[in-house]
Amino acid sequence: MNTTCTPVDTERTVLYVSNSPDQKLAAFLAASGWQAVHAKSTAVAERMIERGNIKVGLVELPGDCTSQHLSALASCMRRVETNWVAQIAPGQAANELVSRFILDYCFDFVTRPWLNERLVFALGHAHGLSSLRQVEVAPEPSLGRHGMVGQCEAMQQLYRRIDKCGVTNAPVFVAGESGTGKELTAKAIHERSPRAGRTFVAINCAAIPPSLLQAELFGHERGAFTGALQRKIGRIESAHEGTLFLDEIGDMPHECQAVLLRFLQEGTIERLGGNGPINVDVRVISATHVDLDKAVEDGRFRSDLYHRLCVLRLVEPPLRERGGDIKLLANYALSMYKQDGARKLRGLSSDAIVAMSNYPWPGNVRELINCVRRAVVMSEGRFITAGDLGLPETENGPAVTLAEIRSRAEKNAIEQALQRHGYKLSEAAAELGISRATLYRLMHANRLHQDVAAGRASNASGGGADADGEAERKAPSLV
Repeated sequence: MNTTCTPVDTERTVLYVSNSPDQKLAAFLAASGWQAVHAKSTAVAERMIERGNIKVGLVELPGDCTSQHLSALASCMRRVETNWVAQIAPGQAANELVSRFILDYCFDFVTRPWLNERLVFALGHAHGLSSLRQVEVAPEPSLGRHGMVGQCEAMQQLYRRIDKCGVTNAPVFVAGESGTGKELTAKAIHERSPRAGRTFVAINCAAIPPSLLQAELFGHERGAFTGALQRKIGRIESAHEGTLFLDEIGDMPHECQAVLLRFLQEGTIERLGGNGPINVDVRVISATHVDLDKAVEDGRFRSDLYHRLCVLRLVEPPLRERGGDIKLLANYALSMYKQDGARKLRGLSSDAIVAMSNYPWPGNVRELINCVRRAVVMSEGRFITAGDLGLPETENGPAVTLAEIRSRAEKNAIEQALQRHGYKLSEAAAELGISRATLYRLMHANRLHQDVAAGRASNASGGGADADGEAERKAPSLV
């Protein structure tokens, strides 16, 4: 049995981890078409895996296996993309520590004596599944653009608009709910503009007390107010020749709005306590989750400032409208944080994907990423399940088939046409683009004949019956 750390042919290789090599096992595996390489410790096993992408591992658990021994093995097995098969003694699976270790870190297990077809089957199955998983998790051609993850049509439209905004110097307003990635959009615009090599300065207008916001934006001179011990350059001046991102602009107090408007109009600022204007060349990108149109209508936001900021307008799509991007983002978050968990995670279960797809995500992408990160830490199995996500149950109605949707739409269209034409069947059929006979058939199929009879009775009580009504009375009964 090979015990060196030299690279090996990994296509049909089994990494055998035990205290001592087993020549009988090596011979049995060789006869079955496998090459066995031995590692007497987890450190050696890790080095072997790093030097050759070994897909299958075989670990022997001694009869007196301790929690420390299992922890050392788990540390190795959690870090690698290898399917492990455990070798155990008869009755050892009844040990709670051993059974939990197998469930969390092993693909399968075999019980002594193990030189048989059961071992060959387990290794072959583990190898095949590893190959399939490598195909599934291969890097996609593109997770998105501009440093963002998303491939739905709404995101593709956003990418195109970012490209268009990048080539101009006009102010851009980014609308969207909290957690949709408005700052990422602002950075993407900056990086595709002629100012890309300059500073990108971001400030959250809602995170700074109103009494300090003006000094934070425009800076101050020494002695301008109590505590101003030295000159401070403001955020606007710091962004000279670059881009200033004003996040949550909708929460900016009125007194600051007036000063900001003057800067946008004249391209100059004045530090608090200063005695002269300072020319500043800054491109402004602003964003908020507040409905600025309503804020202007309510008098909470200046209309003249609104029009200065909203020369170009982008809208971040909410996560609930991004379809398959939910799964894409969840897998992306899992790839970022899966090392935070105590167990080696294989991925997201199907019920987890369904739960995420049905959840409305009021916190959008930020909420989803935090949800997956929490599930990585709290999960107790090899896959993140819907229970691990901790999402509230959604009240989904019963599933509706396409045939039911079509039938409902057809019935509604017929009812509305009949009502518009006073239940005159010839006129209703003409509007619907069908023959009178077809309309009769569809009415019978949708059980609408009683409604028509009621309409005729109403016409009769009004003292009039037209030729269309006379024809209906001569028609055979459909009941």
